[in-house]
Amino acid sequence: MNKLFTSIAAAALGLGVFATASSAASLSPSQQDAAASGIVIVPASANPNQNATEAPRFKRGKIVDFRTSAAEGSIVISTKQNRLYFVLGNGKAVMYRVATAKKGFEWKGTHKVSAKAKWPSWTPPASMRQRHPELPAFMDGGPENPLGARALYLGSSIYRIHGTNAPASIGKAASSGCIRMLNEDVTELYSHVKIGARVTVL
Repeated sequence: MNKLFTSIAAAALGLGVFATASSAASLSPSQQDAAASGIVIVPASANPNQNATEAPRFKRGKIVDFRTSAAEGSIVISTKQNRLYFVLGNGKAVMYRVATAKKGFEWKGTHKVSAKAKWPSWTPPASMRQRHPELPAFMDGGPENPLGARALYLGSSIYRIHGTNAPASIGKAASSGCIRMLNEDVTELYSHVKIGARVTVL
C-alpha cells in the first residue's frame, strides 16, 4: 500500500512562476512570453510593512511587491521560480511556493478557474495509468489523495492548482502538469479565489 501511495504522489499533477527585468532589451525568452501574454512583472520582494488589513487575511502567503498588468484576483505562476502570485492590485501580490511540471510535462498558457473543490476525488488520466498501471482508476478525497485538501480546476483542461500528499515536492519541478501547493497554503488561496479568475502560467 505504501508503494502505491508513493507511486501516486510521484505521478500526480502540478505547475509554476517568474519575475522579469525592467529593460525590454534584456528580456529572456520566458520574459518575452510573459510580455506577449500581457503580463508585466518586476522582481518581487518581501514587503516588511505589510498592510495591516491584508496581514490577517493572508497568514500563509507572503505579501510582496509585484507590478503586473494582471487584474486583481487573478493568479500568475512562474515555473522558473516555482512561485504562485495571487494579485492584490496596487503593486502587491501574495506569493506561495509551489511544485511545477517535471521535464517533458511543461506547458504555458492562460485558463480561467472553472470549478473549486474541497478534498477532491481523483480520477487519474488514462495516459497516466498507462505510465503507472499500479494507480487506481478512482480515488476518494482525503489525506492520502494526491490532490490534497483543495483543488482549483483550470478551464476544461486536466490541470489543477491543488494540495498534495507529498509536501517534500514543493519548490521543485515534480508534477505531471498541475501546480501543487502545501495543503495549508492551497486552503488559504482557495478562500480568496473566485470562479472565473484568470490563471496565467509562464
